[in-house]
Amino acid sequence: MVYQEVLVVATRGHGAMHDLTEKVARIVAASGIRTGMAHIFNVGSTGAVGMIEYEPGLARDLPELLDRLIPPSRSYGHEQAWHDGNGHSHLQATLLGPSVTVPVSGAKLVLGTWQQIFHLECDVKARERKVVVTVSGE
Repeated sequence: MVYQEVLVVATRGHGAMHDLTEKVARIVAASGIRTGMAHIFNVGSTGAVGMIEYEPGLARDLPELLDRLIPPSRSYGHEQAWHDGNGHSHLQATLLGPSVTVPVSGAKLVLGTWQQIFHLECDVKARERKVVVTVSGE
């Protein structure tokens, strides 16, 4: 069996993080699937999905770390071609990745105590993101 829903996430722009854990858990519960996998996928090349202990310190630390590793101020090939100010956004999102997969057991996400699913906006402007959640199993 496969069940799918789309979450809409309104972001504030670069560095904005959202905890998706409860929304994904509700989708898993609505799916009727007891054992399987939940796949969470960001649609778009400048947003990312991942796992973290979602707390204010790390919600600040992760975007700051990405900006140190892949700073917005550099001249990237994307900037030379498009001049849209988001070359670093594409690279940061690529580094983190567009998706995560979480096991489902007993109709619930299998997560550690301090493990949450997040969405990170890497683009320079606010966006309305679509995050596709696909639950498969039995």
